[in-house]
Amino acid sequence: MPDFTLWGFDGSTYVRTIKMLFAEKGFTRFEQVPLNVLEGDPKRPDHLERHPFGKVPVLDHDGIRILETSAIARYLNDVLPGRSLIPASPKDRVRMDMVIGIVESYGYGALVGGVAGYHLFPDFVGGKNDAMRKAGIETGRKVIELAMKTKGASDFIAGELSLADLFLAPIAFYVALTPDKDAVFDVDGFPDWWTRIQALPSFQDTQPNLG
Repeated sequence: MPDFTLWGFDGSTYVRTIKMLFAEKGFTRFEQVPLNVLEGDPKRPDHLERHPFGKVPVLDHDGIRILETSAIARYLNDVLPGRSLIPASPKDRVRMDMVIGIVESYGYGALVGGVAGYHLFPDFVGGKNDAMRKAGIETGRKVIELAMKTKGASDFIAGELSLADLFLAPIAFYVALTPDKDAVFDVDGFPDWWTRIQALPSFQDTQPNLG
């Protein structure tokens, strides 16, 4: 019997964030129930009972249901054994929190909805919109610049590997598949960070099957 049930499909960047966290913790006793966003599964009545806004991931554990990736990630970091992915020092922790907030508020929509969506799944974002793509490149690059400025000379965004890296990495994966990757990724510090991310077993083992 699995200890955790994770609702969501592998193509979701946020589901991948949680699966990377499980992998970093070395924890495998969870069941994933696929819900395909592209096919509208999260908007069906049974999932709307789990998440009234029809989003993924959702996590069930020990009688509690947890919505939203940030809450799920922090909960799992606390309850699972292994190295913490939340920095101990207040300064590093606020670096992590700041970048997660920036990624969620500005990065996801720009980079997934604006850039990746244009090239990889235009029907899901309402068709190819050149203005959205250009705005996505501009805003997305600002997000990458801020993340790398926050990282500074560290190997990862908040010093050691943290939740901030796990939020940004799955989004960068999709952008890397597009012709706009150079326009977004040509930022000081990004190539070294991206090389380190791609070398992580947790990143390699959670790569979605795009068919």
